[in-house]
Amino acid sequence: MKKPFRERLKEGVIVCDGAMGTLLELYEYGEKPPEIHNIKNPDIIERAHREYIQAGAEIIETNTFSGNRMRLEAYRLDDQTREINEAAVQIARKAAEDKVYVAGAVGPSGRLLQPLGKTKLSDVKAAFKEQIGYLLKGGVDLLILETFLDLNELDAAIDAAKELSKDIPIIAQKTFSEDGAILASDFPVEVVRHIKSKGVDVVGSNCTVGPQRMYGIIKSVYSEDVVLSAQPAAGIPTLVDGRSIYHATPEYLATYASQLVEAGVTVVGACCGSTPSHIRAIAEAVRRVKIEPKPLVVKRKTTVEEETPRPEPPERSEFAKKLGRKFVTTVELDIPRGLDISSVLEGARSCKENGIDAVNITDGARARIRMSSIAISHLIQKEVGIEAITHLTTRDRNMIGLQAELLGAHALGLRNILLITGDPAKIGDLPQAQSVFDIDSVGLVRIAKSMNGGLDSMGNPIGQATSFSIACAANPSAERFDYEIEKLARKVESGAEVIFTQPIYELKTFTKFMKAIEPLKVPVVIGILPLRGHKHAEFLHHEIPGISIPESIREKLFRAGPGGAEVGIATSAEVLREVRSAVAGAYLLPPFKKYEVAFRVLEMAGV
Repeated sequence: MKKPFRERLKEGVIVCDGAMGTLLELYEYGEKPPEIHNIKNPDIIERAHREYIQAGAEIIETNTFSGNRMRLEAYRLDDQTREINEAAVQIARKAAEDKVYVAGAVGPSGRLLQPLGKTKLSDVKAAFKEQIGYLLKGGVDLLILETFLDLNELDAAIDAAKELSKDIPIIAQKTFSEDGAILASDFPVEVVRHIKSKGVDVVGSNCTVGPQRMYGIIKSVYSEDVVLSAQPAAGIPTLVDGRSIYHATPEYLATYASQLVEAGVTVVGACCGSTPSHIRAIAEAVRRVKIEPKPLVVKRKTTVEEETPRPEPPERSEFAKKLGRKFVTTVELDIPRGLDISSVLEGARSCKENGIDAVNITDGARARIRMSSIAISHLIQKEVGIEAITHLTTRDRNMIGLQAELLGAHALGLRNILLITGDPAKIGDLPQAQSVFDIDSVGLVRIAKSMNGGLDSMGNPIGQATSFSIACAANPSAERFDYEIEKLARKVESGAEVIFTQPIYELKTFTKFMKAIEPLKVPVVIGILPLRGHKHAEFLHHEIPGISIPESIREKLFRAGPGGAEVGIATSAEVLREVRSAVAGAYLLPPFKKYEVAFRVLEMAGV
């Protein structure tokens, strides 16, 4: 009969099991999610548990990593959450036979949390609480909260568990990247201290990295007053026909398992790509280890700073410095298809000669294929010497790509960014292309703000902080006006420092907009798009989302006939003249490379 888990923990090393999904694929039961087999093929799950026990595992995890309601919803299995989790515990307890410990496995929600995503942390906590409740009711000996990247989400899982039971032992494991710079900082040990302060029994890391990198993580977080766990993956997989193939041998994992134990790990196992063969090798290896705990040297933050002083972030852009001190002007340049951007550079030079403060460079507007906004912005700043405001959408890149682009933009000297969600791919040049939209503009603003604080989207240090001037977009003519204002407030709360509006053609709507956003106390740069004539006005009004042109102006342009362009310029100048005292600047969008039109509007408006 096994001892209470906390008593056993004091006696030394405990071997945990390996991957369930990998083993099910080897059995040719690779249907997703693996948890479905708890009710479809319980004998197969029991077989997997027994193989790990026979290999030497003293802890087996229930087949419930993806067993929370939110993850199951993706497979339309959320209505079977209770059945899946309770069946998993029953199968594991049957296999354990009171000889080994049954750990209720709880993985992350699979959702991107607010403010980056749309899912509320309170909803995630409720999903964890529901799942953990089923696991506890089934009779697990402990909980393993594993593969959590977001520390806030791990906190929510711990809180949910503790609200349900004050006595259940908890192993809490955060996933770290294999970034050497992060491991060399104080960040990992600070994370471990935070998790320990939540009152868990064991703190550790699992998945994402192989055994060698896991050893580096453990060296970074070791502390004599923390019981550690480590479950590395079996290396980095190769994707073959949609299946992940891992290459690390049992002997290789066993070698590092011994080193992990020597470094202070008490609970050791393996994760993705591992099989009973890996666990058998690990169990045999750690039994031979003579444990003589020795504190590992962890550099204190003060020592690191003394050795390598952190450089101050670069100065803010000239455009950012001008905001609020003078009436700023920006002009959007027309980006042609292909490699020839001579007209763009010519337009930028013309803007500089006419005293424009910055030029706006769009990011594949209307989902059309154009050169990278970052590349063009860099070339303009380098060759022309006028600052660019670089647009970046969330349409074409996932969260990894977006952060890579922001870091690259900053390295190239770009400091002004306008962050938008972007138009869906289906309306553009390649309607069959997939839109990404991992996050929306609110999330991207939050990421940029986080980078200005020296952290990535998950709170990992990036070294030197960025110094972006973060702009966002707004539509004063939005049909869902209240929603537009609410979303704009979230953008500002997330870090937006200036608002660029869609083109405005009448004052009533704009006045209503300015009054609504007054509590935000953020400068506004008004969008001005001079109309070329009646057809242009009709097209924008009826076919372009976010632009509303009063009937009186469209009628005036119709009557003007061939002289419609002059009427359009005069109308824009009049709007700008009326609102100038209420805004921080003007964002001009002249048609078809006719940048002189923008200059005329400014002149007529007295700017």
